[in-house]
Amino acid sequence: MEKYKKLINPQNTIELVKKNEFTFKKRFGQNFLIDEHVLNKIMDGAEITKEDSVLEIGPGIGTMTQALCERAGDVTAVEIDRDLIPILNETLSPFDNVKVINEDVLKLDLNSISDKPLKVVANLPYYITTPIVMELFESGAKLESVTVMVQKEVADRMQAIPGGKDYGALSLAVQYYAEAKVIANVPPNCFIPRPGVGSAVINLKCHKIKPVCPKNEEHMFRLIKAAFAQRRKTLLNALKNESSLGLSKERIQEVFSELGMDERIRGEKLSLADFAALSDKILK
Repeated sequence: MEKYKKLINPQNTIELVKKNEFTFKKRFGQNFLIDEHVLNKIMDGAEITKEDSVLEIGPGIGTMTQALCERAGDVTAVEIDRDLIPILNETLSPFDNVKVINEDVLKLDLNSISDKPLKVVANLPYYITTPIVMELFESGAKLESVTVMVQKEVADRMQAIPGGKDYGALSLAVQYYAEAKVIANVPPNCFIPRPGVGSAVINLKCHKIKPVCPKNEEHMFRLIKAAFAQRRKTLLNALKNESSLGLSKERIQEVFSELGMDERIRGEKLSLADFAALSDKILK
């Protein structure tokens, strides 16, 4: 492989941005990583090896992509900003194991990327983190793990346990699909330009067998969504007020009684297994 300029060096990043007269776009949430220590933590946390097919979402100028190309068998980098494609063609030219796609990942058929299970690595735009993570899980694509840089409060919500202030619908959705572990907290000075909030890298190791098997997955998540739409209300009132569920107060009380649940309980106290049991009992 020919020698190449590593972009994780802040000076090299600034130089490349200026040379290409690139303008950061707020609508794409562009913040380029410039800290090698953090980069190495991401690579180690994602456990990237030459056996792996990697999907990178939002490669930017190719900083993390270069490191992925060094470690992975093959890399597919999906970048929505067409202005970055010529830069990526330049910065990734030394590598023959990378494919760059100029596309919105939410419109992409993830199953077409590789026949092998994918490891996803991404520095995600904060404004669209949850839709992307949920699309990855719900797409049906073969995923081994998802390792992403997200806003710190989102990482806290992803790994939250029942009873805490961060626990909610996102916590339960992530738990259903994966085991979550924060592998690094990342301050704003690790990026150009600096974001206004702290970040965290979280590794989501996808379950081979899901922890619960509800009779109707969609129904369970409708209950979860309703439970946290009005989280200050009791679960009974939250479910009764959700018209799409079509549940009367009497029916909910009957189900609570059968499950031995307190009518005053709030959704934040229920585990994933509790919601699965509740859903199955309502549908019975």
